[in-house]
Amino acid sequence: MSPTYSEESRELAFQEAIDSDRTVEPRDWMPERYRSTMIRQIAQHAHSEIIGMQPEGNWITRAPSLRRKAILLAKVQDEAGHGLYLYAAAETLGVERRELTDLLIAGRQKYSSIFNYPTLTWADVGAIGWLVDGAAITNQLALTKTSYGPYARAMVRICREESFHQRQGFELLAELSRGTKAQHEMAQDAVNRWWWPSLMMFGPPDTESPNTAQSMAWKIKRVSNDDLRQRFVDMTVPQAQALRLELPDPDLRWNEARGHFDFGPIDWEEFRQVVGGHGPCNQQRISVRRAADEEGAWVREAARAWEGRQQSRTSAA
Repeated sequence: MSPTYSEESRELAFQEAIDSDRTVEPRDWMPERYRSTMIRQIAQHAHSEIIGMQPEGNWITRAPSLRRKAILLAKVQDEAGHGLYLYAAAETLGVERRELTDLLIAGRQKYSSIFNYPTLTWADVGAIGWLVDGAAITNQLALTKTSYGPYARAMVRICREESFHQRQGFELLAELSRGTKAQHEMAQDAVNRWWWPSLMMFGPPDTESPNTAQSMAWKIKRVSNDDLRQRFVDMTVPQAQALRLELPDPDLRWNEARGHFDFGPIDWEEFRQVVGGHGPCNQQRISVRRAADEEGAWVREAARAWEGRQQSRTSAA
């Protein structure tokens, strides 16, 4: 007669495995709260990659040269691939990709607030590559050690590709910064607009984040929001100096005692407004995603029909 285990004992054994740095795999038992947390986080990440194609995708036809067009097109294609990796990772938790897409379109799941800001000039493409992708890498490098195996393995490949995106953004801004006066001003304007939203990407302060403590206990997160934000600031300040661009923070200065850069207060009310659906481009982003989903319905139907015919032929044979 096989032994029976209570839910409490299973959760205790699960936490002990996490504490010993064992990776959780799809067939392992896991608490429902862990599973739902992983679905929420991976889905939000996947949605962010897909929605994140829009701000830069708007500039593919307006890129200033064939080289820039090819670079940007390749990057946007990479983001689509990242979304697919992540949706596949979420599916290992027993949720269908179709369900996640429906939840996004219905406004019941979120994506990164950064993608609700407009790309007003060509320099914004560089600012997104340097700042937004730089912030993403800072967060995602920590996620390569997250406790859920499929997510951690997806992050390894994504980080490699994101590192190219960050370098491309830096190189684009460097060219503009060292160009004409108008080009330098355009680069500076883009940095002014994207700096603070990039700092918000790491989420609210640890003291206000309702999920951080549990995610840290389960080792879904290995580094807190505030520590990740500090890493990003420390990494980015010397890069800005190399670009000859100023970060729009009068309080930004090196703190010898802390061994880190101090930076000014973040406008968390703006963050809450954008997350709550009131950012400059919230409605536009979801509207475009919904239209793409509807216009692609015939492709999905054709694929299902073809798959059904192949299965029928296999059965008949």
